[in-house]
Amino acid sequence: MGLLDKLSGWLGLRKKEVNVLCLGLDNSGKTTIINQLKPSNKPAPDIVPTIGFNIEKFKSSSLSFTVFDMSGQSRYRNLWEHYYKESHAIIFVIDSGDKLRMVVAKEELDTLLNHEDIRSKKIPVLFFANKTDLRDAMSSVKVSQMLSLENIKDKPWNIWVCKQRLQSHLQRYC
Repeated sequence: MGLLDKLSGWLGLRKKEVNVLCLGLDNSGKTTIINQLKPSNKPAPDIVPTIGFNIEKFKSSSLSFTVFDMSGQSRYRNLWEHYYKESHAIIFVIDSGDKLRMVVAKEELDTLLNHEDIRSKKIPVLFFANKTDLRDAMSSVKVSQMLSLENIKDKPWNIWVCKQRLQSHLQRYC
């Protein structure tokens, strides 16, 4: 069983086709994580900042994924809400080394969770505490505290640690 199958099992995804939103502030590592989740033997392309959004489609053994890689730049975050209604799961990526913008990440997360198209859904949320291997990065426990994840009572959620230097190793498990 590959990582995508484990992920879909954890997220409780039973549909054959799944729409996943990948959200987070700019430079948090969203595109890199998506590239590592894709079951592909091709080397990942050079990563450039996402303008607007990108759509990635790929399959695991049991599901077809459509992942909307949404730009985290402030001028594009208003696009996120246009994709909430049709989403089945959310991946929210946090740069654990960016302590200064953790407040902004929390504000965006709160806005997301309180949006009418998300608030009423039992949509699962997977948090990636990314770049935890960077000097002075926060632990996943600290990230959870800073984002007040313990207050999310109406949705299944989990936080996974991802180290920048280990992202290439994710590919082995897909």
